[in-house]
Amino acid sequence: MSVLVRDGVHLHYELRGEGPPLLLLMGLGAGSDRWEAHVSAYARHFRCILLDNRGAGASDAPPVAYSTREMAEDAAAVLDALGIGSTAVAGISMGGAIAQELALAQPERISRLLLVSTWARCDAYLHGVFAHFSQMRAICTPEQFALLLQLWIFAPAYVERQQQDLAQARRAAVIDYMPLDSFAAQCAACSGHDSTSRLAGLGVPTLLTVGEQDIFTPPRCTDELARLLPARQVLSFPGCGHAHHWEDLERFNSQSCAFLRSGTLAP
Repeated sequence: MSVLVRDGVHLHYELRGEGPPLLLLMGLGAGSDRWEAHVSAYARHFRCILLDNRGAGASDAPPVAYSTREMAEDAAAVLDALGIGSTAVAGISMGGAIAQELALAQPERISRLLLVSTWARCDAYLHGVFAHFSQMRAICTPEQFALLLQLWIFAPAYVERQQQDLAQARRAAVIDYMPLDSFAAQCAACSGHDSTSRLAGLGVPTLLTVGEQDIFTPPRCTDELARLLPARQVLSFPGCGHAHHWEDLERFNSQSCAFLRSGTLAP
């Protein structure tokens, strides 16, 4: 793993695979290791750049306010350090909000954009979700909070099928637990994200993916992004939730990889 220091903040990233660059941005409270199930497919075609957002994974967790724009600037600094002029970018949930900010700031640098379970702005419902997550994180044990998140991000059918694996993941959360202040700062960054007035001018080819049973960032969030973005395709995942990229892993990997490589979906 490599380290870039930006404004005193140590940002950790990892390079995997060979080929054209692909920057991978993970969501709220998660390190870049959560990309593993996708990198196994992407690394056959891309030089993957897995970045731990500030506050997550092995990156520093400065005790200050965060914003999606600032985390996009972190990502741009990593690209600069690697000498990368143009790259595809994939972002999940908060990572998708960061990816929007990066593409809006430097559209000439982004060849394709994959936005997974994300939003252009928070309505009252989403503001409430992030506030609730921040409050619950302060009073729950790691295992209790992991259960709360699982019930928000996975569809009921997946929870039913994967009870043993999900229980194991809850136990593992005790070891891999983000500092409280950092989680609150990321929640605030999510709540404060608003790209609605700027997306109409973004011509980067974009794929939006959405779980039809997502209760965290409901399909209406993707619908709004689709109305605002001029060059977008939308791919729905029936019976899946916020984490459709894990729930229907084979289809997600196949279709997202096809788009990132060629700009079109697989037949």
